[in-house]
Amino acid sequence: MTPLPPGHPDVAGLLAEVPADDAAESGLGDITSDVFVVREDSRVVAAAGYRRWPGSVAHLAVLAGVRSRGRGLAGAAASAAVADALRDHLLPQWRARPEASRRLARRLGFRELGNQVSIRVDPNA
Repeated sequence: MTPLPPGHPDVAGLLAEVPADDAAESGLGDITSDVFVVREDSRVVAAAGYRRWPGSVAHLAVLAGVRSRGRGLAGAAASAAVADALRDHLLPQWRARPEASRRLARRLGFRELGNQVSIRVDPNA
């Protein structure tokens, strides 16, 4: 699997193909790592990467095209991203809200450990 740089136009094509909610939930547009992609012909059909978070955490982002789901392609891309994070001595973290994402995370060996709370502080307040 050949990685692409974040923001690569081929990955933008995948993001544009899926519903906006799916693209936003995936977090793929915010990654800082390389993007690990699965292609069919020349088209990217699944992709994964991660964003570096404080404390040596790799916050994973995974997405499969609508017509490519249920075939293990997102798992292949996610597995490559996890392996890359581990090589960089990072702790992979998967925030899985949709049930399909939770199932994939479990298949890859992730365990649910709790809840995540995010707070955005307004610097102008």
